[in-house]
Amino acid sequence: MVLQGKVALVTGGASGIGESIVRLFHKHGAKVCFVDVQDNLGQRVLDYFAGDPNIHYLYCDVTSEEDVSRAVNLTVERFGTLDIMVNNAGLSGPPCPDIRHSDMLDFEKVFDVNVKGVFLGMKHASRIMIPLKKGSIVSLCSVSGTTGGLGPHAYTGSKHAVLGLTRSVAAELGKHGIRVNCVSPYAVLTELALAHLPEDERTEDARAGFRTFTKSHANLQGVELMPDDVANAVLFLASDEARYVSGDNLMVDGGFTCTNHSLKVFR
Repeated sequence: MVLQGKVALVTGGASGIGESIVRLFHKHGAKVCFVDVQDNLGQRVLDYFAGDPNIHYLYCDVTSEEDVSRAVNLTVERFGTLDIMVNNAGLSGPPCPDIRHSDMLDFEKVFDVNVKGVFLGMKHASRIMIPLKKGSIVSLCSVSGTTGGLGPHAYTGSKHAVLGLTRSVAAELGKHGIRVNCVSPYAVLTELALAHLPEDERTEDARAGFRTFTKSHANLQGVELMPDDVANAVLFLASDEARYVSGDNLMVDGGFTCTNHSLKVFR
């Protein structure tokens, strides 16, 4: 119960890693408001908690400052404060192996959600946390935030920006006792991982292919990275157990980004 008495706001909390974070935070005693643009999935998560008053869902488009500000305000109105902000909402964008064929609308959409959305979450959480002189802001980054060639240009660029924002905002908010960190996972099989496929192609064969591909390129063998593994890292950074950790990028990648097996020295 490391979050007993804490209040958290989680964006993109209706599915995937975000849903795992919501469930884990609740399990550890937090009052959680989660937001998403997928109302049907948000209701599904609410149904799981069977009317628990410590869980609340709101519609929120993280690219809209009005929506993000409203979500923060309503969290405070409902639960009295805001201790933890988790910027989880994100898009991967469609694959595009040739920059000459990149669609600017796709590029801008990814940056709006992944970068603008994170920035707005940081901005409006800070509005509540600065007067309190405490708080924890955790954003979801990626192995693509440190290494090129792991995803589309827009996604990779956006995650590099999330890492930069984390470090910059940590530098400002440290004087207020507010910690700002991010978590960078290796590939996780969620709906986001298959979002570039038409729904009728998101089959069990496609999921099996994703698992086979990511396993073959992983450094740490014998373990499949799951949403709960990422949620556990977020939980640590959000909690007082990480009370002197700020400006950090916690890699949850099994050593993927710090190893290079191209010479096959150990393989």
